[in-house]
Amino acid sequence: MQDHKVNSTKRRKSGIPAILVLIFVIMLLAGCGNNNSAADSGTGNGAAQANAAEATPSPSPEVEPAVAEAAEATSYPLVVQDELGHEVTLNTAPTKVFAPYMEDSLIVLGVKPVGQWSNKGQGQQYLQDRLAGVPLVDFTSGLPSPEVVMAMQPDLIVLHNSYYAENGVYEQYSKIAPTYVFQQAAGDLDSSVTILGDLLGKQEEAAKGLADYRKKVEEAKTTLAPHIQGKKALIIRFNSRGMFLMGGVYGGFVLAEELGITKSDLVATENSVELSLEVLPQIDADYIFLANDTANTGESFYKELTESALWKSIPAVQAGRVYDVDDRNWLGGGIVAYSNVIDDVLEIIAP
Repeated sequence: MQDHKVNSTKRRKSGIPAILVLIFVIMLLAGCGNNNSAADSGTGNGAAQANAAEATPSPSPEVEPAVAEAAEATSYPLVVQDELGHEVTLNTAPTKVFAPYMEDSLIVLGVKPVGQWSNKGQGQQYLQDRLAGVPLVDFTSGLPSPEVVMAMQPDLIVLHNSYYAENGVYEQYSKIAPTYVFQQAAGDLDSSVTILGDLLGKQEEAAKGLADYRKKVEEAKTTLAPHIQGKKALIIRFNSRGMFLMGGVYGGFVLAEELGITKSDLVATENSVELSLEVLPQIDADYIFLANDTANTGESFYKELTESALWKSIPAVQAGRVYDVDDRNWLGGGIVAYSNVIDDVLEIIAP
């Protein structure tokens, strides 16, 4: 096994004589310009066109409009409906935001939260250089109590998936501050980052962050295209509870939905599936990525898998197409994490 860390614009009609005059002038100027260029450098029109092409980058139809069409500044009071149908009212622009596991998106918008998600005393490691001074909020045993959240005095609470809102949590949190709930923010960055930008009055920042990310995705797809044609990929996650096949969420979302690498049939319609050794012969992936828990709590399961005879018989394993990856990025949910995953995939598949 090979290890690898790693709008059409309406134009006014001009009179015909004016057009003829304009064309005549342009032809004269163009003739002079070409003669001077040939005399000075000995080059013809081909070189002049090449230089012009280098000096004026071609606009990306998928990127530049995203910034240009950013919505106007949010007007408050703002009344919206979240993805579970709750009405959310913001009287003023929020300044103290608690959005656990959405710190990535907040950073892209230039916003520091009042508290950050953590597990066993660790926040999302890839964000810590930009979350200095932000208190850790423990999620090891579930969501924090209303008392813990109230102590942070948030003026907006954002829950990144519907699971977080269950068991009366939404009802409790919404009494503390306006609370917006996503179905699954990590599964649609274009939507979730845009919505977050609207709520916080950060539309321009949201549009810019998404445009830069979308450009990166398209460039990566072009580079990867010859390497992933007809190939499938699979992520296996290890933690203290066992081994799991990751589908179309987090790193799996990047592979399948962003980069266009086909998912394994085992997770074609699932976000996560528990893995047992008996399932190993069914693995059909050409590329397998192993994401062990940061604190190595899944180490025993990792060894159980990689030392088994069934594992060693998998074609991708025999071909050396198994790679250890950083779960801190591959299980993150935002532009920063997804950009890091793209960098990893490029380094692994198309070095």
